[in-house]
Amino acid sequence: MTDAYAVFGNPIAHSKSPLIHAAFARQTGQDLVYTARLAPLDGFNGAIEAFRSEGGRGANVTVPFKEQAFALATRRTPRAEAAGAVNTLRFEADGILGDNTDGAGLVRDLTANLGFDPAGKRILLMGAGGAARGVILPLLEGAPASLYIANRTPEKAETLARVFGAGQVAGGGYADLPTSFDLVINATSASLAGDMPPLPDAVFAEDTLAYDMMYGKDTPFLAFARARGARVSDGLGMLVEQAAESFLLWRGVRPQTGPVIAMLRAG
Repeated sequence: MTDAYAVFGNPIAHSKSPLIHAAFARQTGQDLVYTARLAPLDGFNGAIEAFRSEGGRGANVTVPFKEQAFALATRRTPRAEAAGAVNTLRFEADGILGDNTDGAGLVRDLTANLGFDPAGKRILLMGAGGAARGVILPLLEGAPASLYIANRTPEKAETLARVFGAGQVAGGGYADLPTSFDLVINATSASLAGDMPPLPDAVFAEDTLAYDMMYGKDTPFLAFARARGARVSDGLGMLVEQAAESFLLWRGVRPQTGPVIAMLRAG
């Protein structure tokens, strides 16, 4: 019997996850079907339970349900606990395992696809919401020299920095930024609105990598960074790599991501 998986969100029609997981299944010879499901804004738990009762084996969770998925999980991985949100559910006989693969997907895209090793590097993370929080622990596990969280509301960045430990992690506003970072990550929602954070030119050096978690278009942040000599990347690789982490959790096999990233870029 073919195993069923799905991604739940609202909206969800734009999701590339079914395409990605179908490619993973073909590549690895796994017998599964993966669909996109629209969950009612007030009915996420019911939608998950209905899918599980139909024989579903696991699910991905996207906006706006990641915190609800965190609460629904009966046990959680350390990276899910650190993120305060869950994007991957594995249904088990005695409950539901919740994981968060976003940060691992980002780090794997940086290291395996973009040739960037976080060890000893200075990292600037823009944003203090769920997207930022979800990647901090995996970034810290890469042993950077420092991680600075910047936010339009400095207090939010300072609070988030304290959660992950003072010293190695600092937070504040854009006006207080130290100069020149090796990696600048945009985890804000500014790109969705065609906007960008108030970033000083001095954060970019010649060999800085500017990374936008958004994918599919050249955002104002990437254009700004490119004009200042930075190397740039969108978040398509992160999307595929976090999906591969989910696939590994469910199926016990890690698919090759390079061909799938290339397929999406070509399409």
